[in-house]
Amino acid sequence: MARALFSIAPVLVGAAMLAAGCTNSGSPPAPVAKNTGAAAPKPDGEHDHKPSAHGGIVVAIGNDDHHVEAVFEKGGILRLYTLGANETAIFEVDAEPLTGFARILGQTESESFVLLPKPQPGDGAGKTSLFVGQLPKDAVGKKLVVSIPTIRNGKGRLRVAFQSAADTDDREIPTKVVDAEERKLYLSPGGKYTESDIEANGRKVASDTFAGLKAEHDLKPRAGDAICPITLTKANPKFSWVIGGRSYAFCCPPCVDEFVHLAKEKPNEIELPEFYRQK
Repeated sequence: MARALFSIAPVLVGAAMLAAGCTNSGSPPAPVAKNTGAAAPKPDGEHDHKPSAHGGIVVAIGNDDHHVEAVFEKGGILRLYTLGANETAIFEVDAEPLTGFARILGQTESESFVLLPKPQPGDGAGKTSLFVGQLPKDAVGKKLVVSIPTIRNGKGRLRVAFQSAADTDDREIPTKVVDAEERKLYLSPGGKYTESDIEANGRKVASDTFAGLKAEHDLKPRAGDAICPITLTKANPKFSWVIGGRSYAFCCPPCVDEFVHLAKEKPNEIELPEFYRQK
């Protein structure tokens, strides 16, 4: 069983990026040019959002350093175009399969799927600016949240998460696991989650450790702030958990559940704590 973070739908009215996002203006498709390295204009200190080139959802990664355009087609096909700081510019990344996670909104479990590289004309050797994948069968036609934890660009890793709902400042928070499922998650080692981690966390489950604590979600972390690896909102040090011998901070207990599961099932897709900081 694969649990994870996010989801999608074949017909979308917008998207919410869990860190930051851009929406399709509805204007005719704009031509896509090779990345010149120049950032999009920012009048009055704001990012100037461009129309999408393929009629999809344009989502910012990090502090608008990169973007992706997600295009959902009939039959559950997802096309993912990688873009530069200027979202009309192509940005080539390593041509290797991506693992994505799709979760139907309102449900607690997700399914993984694979996006394969499909280099476009002009992409360099070993590089691509397009990935294509088939969504899980049960996710087709549903409102989903999608997460792609790792996109390699030769110099590092990028991560992106978005949902197929109207743009909003609400962040999709995972549903808390409970009872036997929670005990199995926290008290058995796996992947990067070790027996030493279980001891360091007091051999407790998150609901016991964080009982009585109230989560408050800060949707606008500042540069340098620790961010929750799941929602990319500002992390709260009172919601910390040891994983792989390192302490990670989260925004709320359900996100601890999600990250521990990811550390056990997809250990290569989690980063060191210092990676999860607002740029």
